[in-house]
Amino acid sequence: MACITFVFLCSSLLFIAVKSRPATGPKVFDVQSYGAKGDGKTDNTNAFTKVWKDACAWNGRSRLVYIPKGTFYLGGVTFQGPCKGKISFFIEGTLLAPTNNDDIKKETWINFRYIDYLTVSGGGTINGQGKKSWLLNDCHKNDNCPKLATNMGFDFVKKSRIQGITSLNSKAGHLNFFFVDHFDISGVKITAPGHSPNTDGIKIGLSSNMQISNTHISTGDDCIAILSGNTNFDIYNVTCGPGHGISVGSLGKDKDERKVEGLRVKDTVFTGTTNGLRIKTWESPASSIVISNLVYENIQMINVENPIDINQKYCPYPPCQKLGESHIQIQDVTLKNIWGTSMTKVAVKLQCSKKFPCKDVKLVDINLTHKGIDGPAIAFCQNVEGSASGKMIPPHCLN
Repeated sequence: MACITFVFLCSSLLFIAVKSRPATGPKVFDVQSYGAKGDGKTDNTNAFTKVWKDACAWNGRSRLVYIPKGTFYLGGVTFQGPCKGKISFFIEGTLLAPTNNDDIKKETWINFRYIDYLTVSGGGTINGQGKKSWLLNDCHKNDNCPKLATNMGFDFVKKSRIQGITSLNSKAGHLNFFFVDHFDISGVKITAPGHSPNTDGIKIGLSSNMQISNTHISTGDDCIAILSGNTNFDIYNVTCGPGHGISVGSLGKDKDERKVEGLRVKDTVFTGTTNGLRIKTWESPASSIVISNLVYENIQMINVENPIDINQKYCPYPPCQKLGESHIQIQDVTLKNIWGTSMTKVAVKLQCSKKFPCKDVKLVDINLTHKGIDGPAIAFCQNVEGSASGKMIPPHCLN
């Protein structure tokens, strides 16, 4: 009897120990268990919506939405929080957008909103199938042009990351970030042809504490666009091309814009882009913000049309209405150890506002050459105060 009691007691203790042992990984929610099919033609929008809802509401420590290998056709979908803990969206296969933009029925094809501790990863691909929609993009001459969908968006997302994902052929922008904080982008590949219109690689507004690293971007618009209200950004080990470079702006059109402060771009290569490092503001007094504390360092330019371009008379589709000098103050900008080849004679352009001249612009060790029939590279300065030191090709034009 005593022996039986002892065995029962040991078994009970073992059962309790196993039950109380912490889980070694997140709970997995497989989209196929919700009826999703990776055949490239079944509409999986409802299945993805249901799996997200259950995963987000699951009352555990962490959860993982799993998209296995296969091609999963998906309409416009919003994955909304808050969730009850950390959540991963793991893409092994390919997510395929409708070819017809009207079938998405949203401004963003795949949208994550109001989530903390989100990870999007898995090495998979999101394919926007944008080729047919690019023909509809005539916004430069048509105020009633259709609003084309961004591939993936993150709105009001904090302490999160996206890594190892490929964004292919977006209809409009690839990755859009709005009101995010402490977000990491790494190992991402963004691809669209150089002629695809308005396909910005990474576009960011009203966000803070972001890091972009080890990422390749080739697209038809800005590789990275830093818009209004962004602070404390680190960008490094990025390759850009084709595309329009890494831009701050365009800014200056809207009175409600906010300052841009604390941008560091390092160890980055531009190949065959229309621009390299760019700050662009409209010729308008509508906005009176400050752009400050920008550092660009260890940057290679390979056959770039405009390697360094501060332009406070921005006009993408002339003629533009001139409403007066830009009221945006650009200050505390450092350009250090920037080398390579310029496709145009003006390799360094610092064209600032007469009303608010650029202040404290530092050029350090610039070596940009041009081998065209129009002669060697030159620098152009207008309304800018600053200093130059170290090697300086072309010769600087600062006062």
